[in-house]
Amino acid sequence: MNCPYCGYHDSRVMDSREVNEGIRRRRQCLGCGARFTTYERIQPVSLFVIKKDNRREVFNREKMLSGMRKACEKRPLPTDVVDRLADEIEAELYNSGRAEIPGTMIGDAVMRRLKGLDHIAYIRFASVYREFADITALKQEIDTLMGDEFEVAPPSTQLSLMLDEEEGVGARGPRGSEK
Repeated sequence: MNCPYCGYHDSRVMDSREVNEGIRRRRQCLGCGARFTTYERIQPVSLFVIKKDNRREVFNREKMLSGMRKACEKRPLPTDVVDRLADEIEAELYNSGRAEIPGTMIGDAVMRRLKGLDHIAYIRFASVYREFADITALKQEIDTLMGDEFEVAPPSTQLSLMLDEEEGVGARGPRGSEK
């Protein structure tokens, strides 16, 4: 392991511990003495994604994670929740036992998880993934989501768009003063 500060070719492991699906190692450079952290993950056999045009490319977790982060941008979600969802999806894909998977399998897995996490993030991702051609297609997806909402309660992280009259929200102005 080369030192990220001075480039020296050797370092000493100060501490190791298991994290998520890998190992975190705290290292010290034997050249300059600087300390840095490395993460090791087990690299499973290659997994190929079959694209819409039948091309095949190696599964790229970062590409999937980037799309999920864009969908969840500026949403009131805990910082690590997207990474955990990506870990779950990646594990599901590798556990499928297949060397090649259709890209739709990844997109559908992301959509399932985002739907249970945050409806706005779900719609953002769906609008790119499903390539809505016009506002009508988007409205149909929202209507479907709203129909499902009667069956399943919205995620706890989902902010309510309606004023809750029972709790008196909306009956008072800022800082609890009467309007």
